[in-house]
Amino acid sequence: MVGALTSLLVLRGSDLTRLMVTLGVALVLQEVANALSTWTGGADGLQGMVVGPLLGRFDFDLYGRTAYAYSLMTLFVLFLLARKVVHSPFGLSLMAIRRNTLRASALGVPVNRRLIAVYTLAAAYAGAAGALLAQTKAYVSLEVFEFSRSADVLLVLIIGGPGWLYGGVAGSFVYSILQDTLSSQAPQFWMFWLGLFLVVLALVGRDRLSVVVRNLLSRLRRT
Repeated sequence: MVGALTSLLVLRGSDLTRLMVTLGVALVLQEVANALSTWTGGADGLQGMVVGPLLGRFDFDLYGRTAYAYSLMTLFVLFLLARKVVHSPFGLSLMAIRRNTLRASALGVPVNRRLIAVYTLAAAYAGAAGALLAQTKAYVSLEVFEFSRSADVLLVLIIGGPGWLYGGVAGSFVYSILQDTLSSQAPQFWMFWLGLFLVVLALVGRDRLSVVVRNLLSRLRRT
C-alpha cells in the first residue's frame, strides 16, 4: 500500500531523481514511525513479539535453522514469481522502458503505468523482506528505515548487476561474504576494503573482473 501511494513520486525526473526520491521516502517513513510510538515502539522498537511455530510444528530455535529454511523457501517462491514476471509481456515491456523510454512510449507501452506497477511490486518484495526480519528476529527497530539499510541494498545491486534477474541473489551472497570476512579480518577498516573493491569493480568492469577471477582459479587448479 505504501508503495502504491508513493509510486506517483517516482514518475517525476530521471533515474537518479527516482533513486533520491526512494531514499527520501524511507527517511520520511522513519520519522512517521518515530512519531507513532504507540504502534511502532518509537526509538525502542517493537519488543517482546512472540512468533508461533511455523505451520504449527516447527519452532523458531536459537540456532536459526527454522528461520533459515523459512527464509530460503520464501526467497525461492518470490524468485520464481520474479522470473515469471520477467519473462512475461509485462516484463518485456519493462526491458523496453529501461533500454529506451521514448521508443517504448512510441510503440504504445504505457510507461507511467508500468513504472507505478513495478515500483509497487518492488515495495511488496521489500515488505516481504521486512516481514521475514520481524518474524526471524522477533524485534524491529527504526534502523530498518535508516540510510545505511538502503545503501546496503544499493551495494548488493551494484555488485550483482542491475537488469539481471540473478543479480540481487548473487550480489547479496558476495556482499554478505565480503562483509563477514572483512569485518572479522579488519574490524576497524573493513569498510575501506569494501569501498576499494567497489572502486575496482566500477573501474575494471564486472565482465573483465569475472574473467580475471576465472583465470586465477584455473591457474590455482593447475598448480
